[in-house]
Amino acid sequence: MKEYVEAGRIVNTHGVTGEVKIEVWLDSPEYFRTFKRLYLGGTEKKILSARPHKSFLIARLEGVDDLNTAMALKGKTVEILRADAHLKKGEFFVQDILGFTVVDEQGKEVGRLVDAEETPASMIYVVRGEREHLIPAVKEFILSIDAEREQIRVHLIEGM
Repeated sequence: MKEYVEAGRIVNTHGVTGEVKIEVWLDSPEYFRTFKRLYLGGTEKKILSARPHKSFLIARLEGVDDLNTAMALKGKTVEILRADAHLKKGEFFVQDILGFTVVDEQGKEVGRLVDAEETPASMIYVVRGEREHLIPAVKEFILSIDAEREQIRVHLIEGM
């Protein structure tokens, strides 16, 4: 696994004092705001303050004190250090499980996980095999994720 995890993208500035608006690719802006630092092109930036704003995070970063400096960061990918994440056992970043083989309860291959889409109800895993399956990423359908075998076991229902 990579040392850094892509966590979002700076999409704009916020105000005139150097704050940036970050499109969050992690679970939520609330989760992202628990981090004390982020990385831009491998350069560490301390997060001086952060607050959720809708599905974005508004952050003040060390060394970014004015609108022009913040504007220069627009479009940059934001990363976190994997070691800072402290995931619980059985939790994974989506980017770490993309490409995993997806099998049903009987072990029959359904396809490969090719994408994950955020919806208001839950994340949806896009699995491509003989046909495309959209599987809600909730415990009723995602039975297990085995990182060593790179396999996701799912429960499918009619029409899925």
